[in-house]
Amino acid sequence: MARIERAEPSEFETQVPLVIVGAGAAGLTAALAAREAGVGEVLILERDATPSGSTALSAGLVPAAGTRFQQDAGIEDTPELFAADIMTKAHDEPEAALAQRVAAASGPAVEWLAERFAMPFSVVTDFSYPGHSRRRMHGLPSRSGQELVDRLRQAVEDAGCDILCDSAVDTLFVGADARVTGLSFTRPDGGRERLGAASLILACNGYGGNRDLVAEHIPQLSDALYFGHEGNQGEAVLWGEALGAKLSHLSGHQGHGSVAHPAGILLTWATITEGGCQVNLEGRRFSDESRGYSEQAAEVLKQPDGIAFTIFDERIAGICRQFEDFRNLEAVNGVVSAWTTGELAEKLKLPAATLTTTLEAFEEAKATGGEDPFGRNLADAPRLQAPLKAVRVTGALFHTQGGLVVDGEARVMRQDGTAFANLYAAGGAACGVSGSQASGYLSGNGLLTAVTLGRIAGEAAGRRLAGA
Repeated sequence: MARIERAEPSEFETQVPLVIVGAGAAGLTAALAAREAGVGEVLILERDATPSGSTALSAGLVPAAGTRFQQDAGIEDTPELFAADIMTKAHDEPEAALAQRVAAASGPAVEWLAERFAMPFSVVTDFSYPGHSRRRMHGLPSRSGQELVDRLRQAVEDAGCDILCDSAVDTLFVGADARVTGLSFTRPDGGRERLGAASLILACNGYGGNRDLVAEHIPQLSDALYFGHEGNQGEAVLWGEALGAKLSHLSGHQGHGSVAHPAGILLTWATITEGGCQVNLEGRRFSDESRGYSEQAAEVLKQPDGIAFTIFDERIAGICRQFEDFRNLEAVNGVVSAWTTGELAEKLKLPAATLTTTLEAFEEAKATGGEDPFGRNLADAPRLQAPLKAVRVTGALFHTQGGLVVDGEARVMRQDGTAFANLYAAGGAACGVSGSQASGYLSGNGLLTAVTLGRIAGEAAGRRLAGA
């Protein structure tokens, strides 16, 4: 349980300059930035046996604007364009200043990780993600979040930071001057340790694994599959409430309408953006799939048994094979293949006549270059060619996007508009730039705020510690 207790710095036997809660992309990036800023000792507390978090469950793609990787690929992009895309997708709900801050920090952050820590980023150039006006998703060779976590962890260890795993933080201590003075954490054996901290960065993500908080803030997904990290129990939100911190957009979240079922493997949305579609158990389409994978989660869950089938073709499958998840899905026979619509319907146990009519209408809309009955513009969508492919999917909650409001230095803000002097938040612990709705999530927003706010928090904490 997340608690707040009183304690002064003198009450702790052991003091650490900077403690970071959480060893996902946000916490690990913050640690690297803090070390570069001159912090002599950085300790990361991770509740799991190894660093992973929601980052490891993702495709590990970080959106960034104006990078040399984009320039090498002939892609013209700017932070201003990126910030505009963020605001448009999120219906102008986020704080414009924060959207501009993370957009401007995105390119330098990715290039810093690449150049300083030898991370071989490249841009996804063969398809576009919904809402992005430029191709700006940067990933590592496997296109997997696990590789991103592993490389960040190795860099953190090489930098001399300590990662203490199997350590679940349960209590923050606050002094009479309202500064955070330390914390306590529990180990697997039940033992409890107290530790003083001059500065604290919360990088423990959101509350997606806390069913009570999900039911309170995102009731439409309270019974949905949770595809995030079970450790995301909302401690940052609960601590923030107890401290009088400002919280915002707690209903904001990233869903996903394409989690392979029952395999439990993420199916890339390239299957849709490159000309595929989804049908339900009746063999009918039911929405404009191109709006985005986040809002599509609720659409899929409205269908009979909360099940849909994502239908694409071999050309699209070739694009998808750059992602480790897709290769894994094929390895467990999660991708069905058929040369005719009738054969596909038989393998999926769908009504053949209905599925045939559905796909014929879908392809006809492409040929005529107009909008389909759901409002999806198919003018430039490539036609599907045999052999057809299909994956049985369901909708899921990935992670929450609301949280602690932070300033331009990632310091947590109070309700009165002032900042906590030594408390920072990054990644899912902070209020992101997706607004209050699933439809506001722009692809990559999660790792965007993890990497950018993580770096910003680490640098800011380092500067303040140096000047203390």
